[in-house]
Amino acid sequence: LPPTLGEPSIAFRLNLCYNCLRAKQMHRVEVRLKSHLPDARGLGLVRDIYDLGITTVSKVGVVDIYWLDADLTPDTLDLVCRSLLTDPVTQAYQYFTPSTNIKESLREQSPFKNKGGEVSINHHTIEVAYNAGVTDPVEDTIMKAVRDLGVDGVRAVKTAKRYLLQGQLDEHQLEVIGNRLLVNPIIQHIIKQEPFSFPENPQYRFRLSQIDILELDKIRQRFSFTDDELQAITAYFQKQGRNPTDAELETLAQTWSEHCVHKTFKARIKLDSVTIDNLLKSTIMKVTEELAKPWCLSVFEDNAGVIDFDGRWALCFKVETHNHPSAVEPYGGASTGIGGVVRDPLGTGLGAKPILNTDVFCFAPPDFPYEELPKGVLHPRRIFKGVRAGVADYANRLGIPTLNGAILFDERYLANPLVYCGTLGLLPKDLCRIGQQQSGDLVVLAGGRTGRDGIHGVTFASEQLTEESSAVSYSSVQIGNPIVEKRLIDVLLQARDQGLYSRITDCGGGGLSSAVGEMATETGVRVYLDRVPLKYAGLSYAEIWVSESQERMILAVPPDCVEELLNLFATEDVEAAVIGEFTSDRRLQLLYQGNLVCDLDMEFLHKGRPQLKIEAGWEKPQHPEPDFAQPQDLGEALLQILSSWNVCSKEWVIRQYDHEVQGASVLKPLV
Repeated sequence: LPPTLGEPSIAFRLNLCYNCLRAKQMHRVEVRLKSHLPDARGLGLVRDIYDLGITTVSKVGVVDIYWLDADLTPDTLDLVCRSLLTDPVTQAYQYFTPSTNIKESLREQSPFKNKGGEVSINHHTIEVAYNAGVTDPVEDTIMKAVRDLGVDGVRAVKTAKRYLLQGQLDEHQLEVIGNRLLVNPIIQHIIKQEPFSFPENPQYRFRLSQIDILELDKIRQRFSFTDDELQAITAYFQKQGRNPTDAELETLAQTWSEHCVHKTFKARIKLDSVTIDNLLKSTIMKVTEELAKPWCLSVFEDNAGVIDFDGRWALCFKVETHNHPSAVEPYGGASTGIGGVVRDPLGTGLGAKPILNTDVFCFAPPDFPYEELPKGVLHPRRIFKGVRAGVADYANRLGIPTLNGAILFDERYLANPLVYCGTLGLLPKDLCRIGQQQSGDLVVLAGGRTGRDGIHGVTFASEQLTEESSAVSYSSVQIGNPIVEKRLIDVLLQARDQGLYSRITDCGGGGLSSAVGEMATETGVRVYLDRVPLKYAGLSYAEIWVSESQERMILAVPPDCVEELLNLFATEDVEAAVIGEFTSDRRLQLLYQGNLVCDLDMEFLHKGRPQLKIEAGWEKPQHPEPDFAQPQDLGEALLQILSSWNVCSKEWVIRQYDHEVQGASVLKPLV
């Protein structure tokens, strides 16, 4: 096969892979559509490439690649490929082992052969894989399925995609296609000539990190505290007669972040001679209290608001944003936005069943000129497609219908799209109040494992986006795994009905820091961070504490219920671990390998933040009368209005969501 534009040919790259396979007993499996079937993903990419102004690409093929670090016989590997990785009706597979003639196999598999069996010279290959340390959501599912098959010897799995492009393309055009359509550097990279390897995370060796409280500039830069907050923190630790640990400052940064505490809404705002003390309390909360509607069962105190439905059942509803993550990694940011808001009703009262989703998206126009994009900003079309796919894919895999929503376009959303995700939950009315744990109840962490994805997510979400945001936010965007969350939802509802826990909350923004810290406000808690299940080795105690890895819930469990609860989780293949216990001293204490790494007073943590003081100004808007000159042809003007992004039909978007799953939606979209 000919080399492409000076790059090593795919045969050469696979020869390097061959050497890697021989040395490490790794298997590379390639899955593609059968040749007589249309490749929907490829056809979509041809259209996207055309939208980039590149019209010479006639065909794109997409190949799914699975790397297995395993000791498998050919028969066992064939079983795994046939039973797990391939749909035998529509797909064919090929695997490469040390005994495979890679060159000949590759030539036979090429989708670009002409009638004479020769491969077209105008073909190009781009192979994309996850960055080291990024969660591969498919990996866990494959590993479980392999175990269910009774296959031993598979140590790890990674996935990649190979894109085969046919057409005359130069090096610059290939780079444009890769950067704008195929690769997001936040989580992915293009595989060049290096052989594939499974990266090993270094083991973490404990060392307590303390920070000099007088190094204010260093603390301000690292944790984004305001000057007043820094003064309060300095005074607190000087009174303690010691320097803070990194875990203590991380905890304060998460708890006092805009995302977690809404400190702008709660600020003291001065407008001329009028002072508003806490905008949230003086407006929305005040009206709700004055109306005092009896059907408002729980407001402004839990993960979602709760209203009475029919005297027996209650409804809880929550909407939240995932703007900044979606701006830098549209698919992952939006999917974890819907995954996170689904867990809010699940963590309301003693747990609600999520029954429907909604969403509102605000983007810049999809036809915005590429040459006018600011540095570091993804194109609105890519953000639009990634956000829509992320929300739809995650919700569809959870089996929760998306029943309504909206999409709006304005150039002012160019660098910072708005991504609202909402979920409605249903729960018994007598379970709608926040549960109360007792001193001695155990802290149980259930669901996904903890990794580096999502570290500093709430502080990232609270900061201004800049052209450097994509470069510095590699660990701030979480990676979702809806299959784990689906199993978690199902088993938690069973545990709720059996009365196996006394309180529940979701592990979202701020990770364990926020979830455990808020739950233990009135009691106190002691957490053993080395008991937290990890995705991989090498995480420090502070990273474990503030990681925002998805699909995790925190439960307060009476000691006499914990064994039954853990056994129930095990039946649904949901991982759970006891990581601490609630106390009665109103202190947040964290331990790692027997070492105390955090010891904070709950009163200071939750009530010691200085209130923001803001000066506001207002100018009466001026709206000049429009100068309307009637055009000769109003029909043309009407067509322009009807074809504008905010008026034209959104049916092509709506049809991509599942609004029938669960069989309970009566009013359909577009009806």
